[in-house]
Amino acid sequence: MTDIIDPAATPTEQRYIDAIKIHGSGSAAAKALNVNKATINRAMERYRARVAKGAVGQDVPMSEDVEKFHADWTPEMCIAELRRIAQIDTTKVITRNYFRNESRISEATLSRYFGTFEEFKRQAGIILSRHAHRLEKNIAMHASKDRQRGMNEDKSGWEDAYLRPINKRFQSVLVCSDIHDKACDPFYRRLLIDTARRVQPEKIVLNGDIFDLAEFGKYANDPRTFNPVARIQWVHALIADLREACPETEMTFVEGNHEFRLLRHLTEATPALMTVLADLHGMTVSSLLGLDKFELNYVARMDLAAFNEADVKKELSKNYIILWDAVLFNHFPEGRNFGYPGANGHHHKHIVWNDYSPVFGSFEWHQLGCGHMPRASYCAGEKWSQGFLLCHVDTHKKHTQFEYIDTTFGHSMIGGRFYERTDDERRAA
Repeated sequence: MTDIIDPAATPTEQRYIDAIKIHGSGSAAAKALNVNKATINRAMERYRARVAKGAVGQDVPMSEDVEKFHADWTPEMCIAELRRIAQIDTTKVITRNYFRNESRISEATLSRYFGTFEEFKRQAGIILSRHAHRLEKNIAMHASKDRQRGMNEDKSGWEDAYLRPINKRFQSVLVCSDIHDKACDPFYRRLLIDTARRVQPEKIVLNGDIFDLAEFGKYANDPRTFNPVARIQWVHALIADLREACPETEMTFVEGNHEFRLLRHLTEATPALMTVLADLHGMTVSSLLGLDKFELNYVARMDLAAFNEADVKKELSKNYIILWDAVLFNHFPEGRNFGYPGANGHHHKHIVWNDYSPVFGSFEWHQLGCGHMPRASYCAGEKWSQGFLLCHVDTHKKHTQFEYIDTTFGHSMIGGRFYERTDDERRAA
């Protein structure tokens, strides 16, 4: 190794110069250093060109490679250099590292003119401009909703599919909400079916969240326990029991946030999950919810393609039903703002508000309890109330009378009959 150090050489060039002096040629030096001969040749060419230009002694940032720092580079020259490198191999993506290795431009030069390498590529026309990229992302966002908009069509048109009008002055409607499929309290389920059988209401309203489908929820669940098909079958069995108890009753299913979650998930689910569901249900809204099978109307006005949580809630509040122009049912409490007597679900707590209208007189709005068992690992279920509602309507005078059935505890009174939890129901709850 020579002791002579050339001040014009970078450390790498000095290493090559020393190797050439020791081994006698560039080829021998390349072999000794285990590098490509062309690499040494290019380095020596840059070294000689820099010496010839008198580049030694420039005020070069310490972080820069001396051989690439040239104060006379302009933005236009930088862009020309990037385009030149892009043409070397048009199949390559121009990364910062690739450009660093192939170009003659220093890092400081790029930062001074363009700030970031991404902006450098935008200025050179290698990638989309900010405006074009934003438009591209917007197109992609809307394209991702196409399947959901397709399911919107599938779930529309069911609101009056199975109407059964009756010309009676006094009529009743049985309303239940937040049953949550397999998480349903068995005492609640028994009383709901028996009430339907005894009262024979003219209408039954399933006021949202009849499904739970924790598999599609936001709470942490063990994927090994997922069985969405069993949950769908459970809901079908409940509706079958209601239909058997009330074969002539008009039944309406109001879409809640859990039904929304099921339908939207089906537009985004993995192919494997979709195959499992398709084998049993054919992947239509009607077969999933049993609309044709059990002759259900389905109120589902919300747009599945809503983009964020605020939009989802706003869309879901559109799902309501007005009966006899006298009473309104909505899964969300926003329904109370319409000025009708009625009820909502969703919050699993029974609350009653009194109000007045010149049309309806003094009236009530009920927030219903749920059918979900108090045992819930993801929230304070012990604070919930369980129950459903009977609403009796004078369809001529538009007057309503509400009869709330509380099933929270070990007993309940419905129409003069006492019900008590069985031992099995007590253990299940």
